[in-house]
Amino acid sequence: MMSNVLQNQIAYYRARAQEYDEWFYRQGYYDRGEALNEQWHTEAQIVRDQLLNFPQVPHIVEMAGGTGIWTQELIKLSEQVTVLDASPEMIEINRAKVQSVHVTYQQADLFQWQPEQQVDMIFFGFWLSHVPKEKLSPFLEMVHRALKPDARLFFVDSQKVQTGTSSRQNITTTDDIQKRVLNDGSEFEIIKIYYDPEKLTQVLNEHGFDITVQATPTFFIYADGKKVT
Repeated sequence: MMSNVLQNQIAYYRARAQEYDEWFYRQGYYDRGEALNEQWHTEAQIVRDQLLNFPQVPHIVEMAGGTGIWTQELIKLSEQVTVLDASPEMIEINRAKVQSVHVTYQQADLFQWQPEQQVDMIFFGFWLSHVPKEKLSPFLEMVHRALKPDARLFFVDSQKVQTGTSSRQNITTTDDIQKRVLNDGSEFEIIKIYYDPEKLTQVLNEHGFDITVQATPTFFIYADGKKVT
């Protein structure tokens, strides 16, 4: 069953590629009015400022790079960014948006991908919440292997707040499997887990990271730390 959900999740993001940016830029069904939209962008800037408050590094791997919202920030931090994503549609949008010779792309299922070398930083945006609980530990172990000693780990994800998602979607369920609806009405089941920052910090520390998960006032959680063991 979980395998089917994960395949459905990839299918969802392939189908959603052309409308994905509506979510981040608060358009269409994600438009929650001027005040909440402004709050969203203000909090996104908090995360962006933290991400960029760091010296450049030689090589960054971005996992689940999507449409390039964060790739266009990462190229400010490195002359070599490798973007991984399971959706070729997302990769094409990313490539067209970023248009950088410093970025290479690889279509990859992150539950199957294994690092061939250690890098200086790993970033993932709004990905960890799509990792099933039983796959979280193997995923974090893989991330740990992929990083050089003292290398940087940064991620951002969602808080559980109804106004953070589409007005057509209900996130009140406690189930890790949630239904998502696209603009054309098609429905998909995906994994979506909303983490408590303190508990997630403990899990990350147990997996060899010196990192603390923080929360913006309403919409996001984020963490900036390093591999220590």
